[in-house]
Amino acid sequence: MTTIDVIIPNYNGAQLLPACLAALRAQTRRDFRITVVDDASTDDSAALIRTHYPEVQLVVAPHNGGFVQAVNLGIRATAAPFVVLLNNDTEPAPTWLEQLVGALEQYPSYAVAASKLCLFDQRDHLHSAGDGYAWDGVPFSRGVWQQDRGQFDVVSEIFGACAGAAAYRRETLQALADQTGAVFDPQLVMYCEDVDLNLRARRAGWRTLFVPQAIVYHKLSATGGGVLASYYCGRNFILVWAKNMPMPLLWRSLPRFMAAQLKIAWAAIRHIRGAAARARLRGQWAGVRRLPAVWRQRQFSPTDHQNLAPWLGDDWTRRPA
Repeated sequence: MTTIDVIIPNYNGAQLLPACLAALRAQTRRDFRITVVDDASTDDSAALIRTHYPEVQLVVAPHNGGFVQAVNLGIRATAAPFVVLLNNDTEPAPTWLEQLVGALEQYPSYAVAASKLCLFDQRDHLHSAGDGYAWDGVPFSRGVWQQDRGQFDVVSEIFGACAGAAAYRRETLQALADQTGAVFDPQLVMYCEDVDLNLRARRAGWRTLFVPQAIVYHKLSATGGGVLASYYCGRNFILVWAKNMPMPLLWRSLPRFMAAQLKIAWAAIRHIRGAAARARLRGQWAGVRRLPAVWRQRQFSPTDHQNLAPWLGDDWTRRPA
């Protein structure tokens, strides 16, 4: 019986997939199926999977549409009660699935489980021990770049999970989907899509658990980054904040949000000769231009601000009851 669907979005990742898929073959928990969603790659990714990984379900996107399209296709193509998202540039430890999904089974009041992400080449250093969202609209990773000395090795409630290695109850994703069935917001395309999902989940009262025993080694933007990341982060920081801040929190956070955006813009202007800096400015301008459309999409319940407010900032870790 398939209890878990592991969904791996992939774009030109033929050099990355073998390490990721080999690690999944070595998992101690076996009630899962792997689905690789190929985002119209131009390398040998699809052929590699068909030839060497017959156990993997391959979904090929009709055109290259970015991370959000790939993940939404994968969610639609699967049906198990637990959905696990995993980047193709990762190598999960053998007990990863056992620990990650096992935590959701042990704590039924939690909807999402976050992995401990460590650097692939410096395995004693952290990339994320859970994701957070600051009052200024800038997302962050708890423990990023710190040496892992066990300082986060307690199962605890956190703001949200990095979608590069996270488990979700399918019923939660279905509850957060839009009218077309899309779970992740298609307008975001890539980058910050998991931040948006975390904010929507928190607003709705869904809870996230950090599972430090669920360890994944991450190569960090091996299939992205650079100019692309600068543009979409510049744009999506603005859109995610405008879309998800209930009015009481929007007015409270507005000064800090504006200060952060000006700081980002000034840093980009200082490095204007760099392609990434120019992309960041283009992204910010694109975000500003889309604000009227995003504003019209805003929908909130009376309890959204109460559910979200305690989780803004960095003082939000709690042990589960």
